[in-house]
Amino acid sequence: MEQAIERSPNGYRGNRVQAPLVDSVSCYCKVDSGLKTVAGARKFVPGSKICIQPDINPQAHKAKNPRRERTRVQPPLLPGLPDDLAIACLIRVPRVEHNKLRLVCKRWFKLLSGNFFYSLRKNLGMAEEWVYVIKRDRDGRISWHAYDPTYQLWQPLPPVPGEYSAALGFGCAVLSGCHLYLFGGKDPLKGSMRRVIFYSARTNKWHRAPDMLRKRHFFGSCVINNCLYVAGGECEGIQRTLRSAEVYDPNKNRWTFIADMSMAMVPFIGVVYDGKWFLKGLGAHREVLSEAYNPESNSWSPINDGMVSGWRNPSISMNGKLYALDCRDGCKLKVYDKSTNSWKRFIDSKVHLGSSRAVEAAALVPLNGKLCIIRNNMSISMVDVSNPDKRVESNPHLWENIANRGHFKNLFTSLWSSIAGRSGLKSHILHCQVLQA
Repeated sequence: MEQAIERSPNGYRGNRVQAPLVDSVSCYCKVDSGLKTVAGARKFVPGSKICIQPDINPQAHKAKNPRRERTRVQPPLLPGLPDDLAIACLIRVPRVEHNKLRLVCKRWFKLLSGNFFYSLRKNLGMAEEWVYVIKRDRDGRISWHAYDPTYQLWQPLPPVPGEYSAALGFGCAVLSGCHLYLFGGKDPLKGSMRRVIFYSARTNKWHRAPDMLRKRHFFGSCVINNCLYVAGGECEGIQRTLRSAEVYDPNKNRWTFIADMSMAMVPFIGVVYDGKWFLKGLGAHREVLSEAYNPESNSWSPINDGMVSGWRNPSISMNGKLYALDCRDGCKLKVYDKSTNSWKRFIDSKVHLGSSRAVEAAALVPLNGKLCIIRNNMSISMVDVSNPDKRVESNPHLWENIANRGHFKNLFTSLWSSIAGRSGLKSHILHCQVLQA
């Protein structure tokens, strides 16, 4: 320690202890155990600030944000239970009641709107699949409803956003199992669109997504490895029929162009099979064309084999096999045999509904391990394609028609069926998808 020489008023020359060189903004409550107060430390170290340790000033660290203080102690999700046990109870509530659960309190709403809640349901095998049907009514407006196969009820949904309330030729696909996307299409007044929106089955709300790179309508679309592909279609201008294609990656939240198609096309049917995307449609001169896209090589190649030659009706790839409808009402199914490169008769329901537009099969979707057929009159058939016994006579549960069950006898569903029956040309299903939550 340095010493300083100083002359006293009476002439005495002596030594004085100089204060230690320390940071003046530090805490000095423990500089010397003999100093019982902060004031004593302040005198010993000139320029120091008062210590603000909690044991000296208990009010110094009191929270200034009452909202933050409230969040530290939250009420339990269920009174009398820890939150982990409460969540274990809530994830077992049927999906049909989830809209009511969201209204109980803010904590329940936040829980049911997040990914954690539904990830638990999915991991524990409790997630439920619903069929979502998008339909054009007789007045040209777009409406949609969800079908709960467990309780066999049609559920109401929030209205389709205005830009798609009367759109034509738009695409529809599902990403991440719970997000239903509407994209592209043609507005009756503004023409072709690049717009992309999506509905979340977890929040029961619509959201915006990045626009496509190219305006288009009446195009083809598919989902491969949870990425959304679109190709072909039409757009106003000189090059009306399009060759361009693009892909949307939800992880990167952006669109990028992929290789152009070999020929411009307006697809009217498509399916993903054996790792490739097959499309069939009309060319610029209304000739029938077929192409396949390989995402691994990012290339298109024309095809003309047995698979596309007899391929006209909706089809689906399920458990490694390709199925298609074999009649207009969808009461017969055929399967593609890769070894012989041809389609074969698969299952006949033995109960045919007719050939009118009202009962025409609009889509095939996988639902709870079975093949689901949806018709324009909102009737549904469930087919167990995994059953080795293909004879309906000996296996009545192989083909199950649920069109005439109790849930179709209420006023709402009767109205849907009557509308489809009276105006078959104006009221029909555009898209069907399955969302899990």
